[in-house]
Amino acid sequence: MTHPTPRPRTASEPVRRQATAPVRGGPPPRSRVALALAGGGPLGAIYEIGALCALDEALTGADLSNCDHYVGVSAGGFIAAGLANGMTPRELCGMFITNQPSGQDAFDPAWLMRPAYAELAQRLSQLPGLGLQTLWAWTMGRKPLISALEKLAPAMPTGLFSNEEVHRQLERLFSQAGRTNDFRQLPRRLTLVATHLDSGDAAPFGAPGWDHVPISRAIAASAALPGLFPPVEIDGRYYVDGALKKTMHASIALEEGVDVMFCLNPLVPFDATVPDVQRVGQRHGKPIPSMVEGGFPAVMSQTFRSMIHSRLELGMKHYEHSYPHTAIVLIEPDHRDPELFLANTFSYRQRRELAEHAYQQTRLMLRTQHTTLSAKLRPHGIGLDHAVLSDPTRSLLGSPTASAKATPPGAVARRTPPQRRPPRQRLSQALNRLQDSVDDLQHALAHGAVIRR
Repeated sequence: MTHPTPRPRTASEPVRRQATAPVRGGPPPRSRVALALAGGGPLGAIYEIGALCALDEALTGADLSNCDHYVGVSAGGFIAAGLANGMTPRELCGMFITNQPSGQDAFDPAWLMRPAYAELAQRLSQLPGLGLQTLWAWTMGRKPLISALEKLAPAMPTGLFSNEEVHRQLERLFSQAGRTNDFRQLPRRLTLVATHLDSGDAAPFGAPGWDHVPISRAIAASAALPGLFPPVEIDGRYYVDGALKKTMHASIALEEGVDVMFCLNPLVPFDATVPDVQRVGQRHGKPIPSMVEGGFPAVMSQTFRSMIHSRLELGMKHYEHSYPHTAIVLIEPDHRDPELFLANTFSYRQRRELAEHAYQQTRLMLRTQHTTLSAKLRPHGIGLDHAVLSDPTRSLLGSPTASAKATPPGAVARRTPPQRRPPRQRLSQALNRLQDSVDDLQHALAHGAVIRR
């Protein structure tokens, strides 16, 4: 069986759109909703799960487990593939964060740390021959030592960790009952973007001509960050991380004429210049007066974040100009929030804390921008449930009220009336809620929310 040669759509080709004209005498058409998830390694996946749980709880008229199109890049591909398979954000939290599902349903982050033995063996096997060439060039060829050592470059591994293990484990997860590892069998559109190593072109796995590739293999290719994971070979070509080309790739869904586009970006440059950052010492021991104080890891992290975020800002401006009739909502962390910048994502306990932090910060952001965001989404039949956002008892990991949605999309969740408590206790709770509201307002005025149209 041969597969069509993948190729990108040219500018002269028509954009594929789904007809949304209402049937005469029938109800108005449902707005088409898309979700784009950027990359960011394990930290990015943790943030996106927490933020998605908060957003999914608050939305009315839309269900993040039933979007029309999902676009995933790198770590965002893990989450997008799960949602496209019908999993809820809460189920993804159980799989990736708390390991609540037992046995075959849990995702073990240790899978990402398996050494790439095959890659290492293949590269080291070239070392004797390349070593002789290097010695010959240096002695008999009289080349400078540095120039001669360049011949050893092919013996250097292209990645330290195995993405083959990631593919196998995800293949197992998506092959269970009720899920699929085949793009063509999904009830929803899913596009996972990688980068063709030899040309630098984007590879939209899941699009026509690219949909024969297993979802698990496409995720491994989209997340193959050079230096950490070897390039993934598919149909005789090699692919690496999709973020090398663009940060979000939301235009893949926007070109199809969606009405609402939710974009999640987990990595932002950290602003250590504000006084509030000094309070980070209360949790992490030492304040960060300057990035250079953190040494090489902090400098490289800030550099990488700044580079990919500058591309994202340009992309968002392009989207706003090119798709004026689409409500585009970008959700990302506060630039002044040190929690995600200083995180150790390989700590199981801290993964739980970071997911909870992302959940609560997203709830805060949605509360402070409730009026503005509701005005953007209302024309498309989507709203935000203020009662849910104002509920102080909700949490991602600890509260019974934080379970997945029990009401259908579009319905307003009804809160169970609280039991009568002594007047002094009710007054104390009211004052606490008032103080929380004041704190939220102060945070909004000081920092602003990172939601754009």
